[in-house]
Amino acid sequence: MSTTYKNDITAGEINALRKSMGWRQNHLEQIEAELKGSALVVAAYENSVAIGAVRLMWDGGGTAVIPSILVAPEHQNRGVEQELLTRVFSFLTEKLKPGFGIQLDIRVWGNQKPVYENLGFQVSASEQRGIPMHICLTNQIELTDAMYKQMDFADK
Repeated sequence: MSTTYKNDITAGEINALRKSMGWRQNHLEQIEAELKGSALVVAAYENSVAIGAVRLMWDGGGTAVIPSILVAPEHQNRGVEQELLTRVFSFLTEKLKPGFGIQLDIRVWGNQKPVYENLGFQVSASEQRGIPMHICLTNQIELTDAMYKQMDFADK
């Protein structure tokens, strides 16, 4: 099967990928805002079905973040992650001005650490980068199955 890549994906397709990975579903409006506010979105498709996606957040300066790379479990470690990241690297490299540098941070999940290390990423030592911390602000932790079914994901 051939994998195709494009710079567009729907909120419903993002939720389908999240579900395939065992992650919670997010509200479509929130996903749409994330996609719209991204510097770059790249999605991988097989037979018109989304099998992977990456979203780049970049301030236009020296800081860029990939909050996560979504790849359906049956397609992980088969080159999809590498191609998604190659496209992100190309995008950022094209934007570099002489003397500029961009630090790209990423969150890695599960057994994916070796994949990203092979692409040049390094585990951030707290002595060099500080201690990673986070807080989640939410009115609702997870959409229930009943709420998910009420939303029209197919058309988004």
